Amino acid sequence: MRDMQVHVKVLAAIFIALSALGLLFALVLLVGIGGALGIAGASDDPDAARALPFIGIAGTLMIGVVAVLSLPGLAAGFGLLYFKPWARVLGIVLAAVSLIGFPWLTILGAYGLWVLLSKDTEHLFTAERSTATHAR
Repeated sequence: MRDMQVHVKVLAAIFIALSALGLLFALVLLVGIGGALGIAGASDDPDAARALPFIGIAGTLMIGVVAVLSLPGLAAGFGLLYFKPWARVLGIVLAAVSLIGFPWLTILGAYGLWVLLSKDTEHLFTAERSTATHAR
C-alpha cells in the first residue's frame, strides 16, 4: 500500500514537470513570435507588413494549443498529490492518451495506467480516504 502512495506521487511529479515544461515552451513561443513580429513590423518591407497578421494568428493558435494541452496534466498532477478521486480518472485518461507518443510518452502512459489502475491504488482514492486526508 505504501509503495503505491510513492508511485502515485512520482506520477504526479512527472505530470507536473511535463506540464510545466509545456507552459515554459508556450512562454518561449510567445517571446520568440512576439520578437519576430516586432522585428518584421519595424522593417519597411511591404511583404513583411502583409505577413504580420498571419504570423500573429498562427503564433497565437500555437501558443494557445500548447498552453491548453499542458493544463490538464498540471491539474491531474496536483490532484494526484492530494489523492483526489477526479484526479485518478483524469490521470487514467491522460496516461491512455500518452500511449500514442512513442517511445517516452508510451512508457509514461504504461506506467501511469499500471499505477492508477492497481487495486491498491484504487483504495487510496476512495471518498473516505480523500476526506480523511483532506481533514488532516
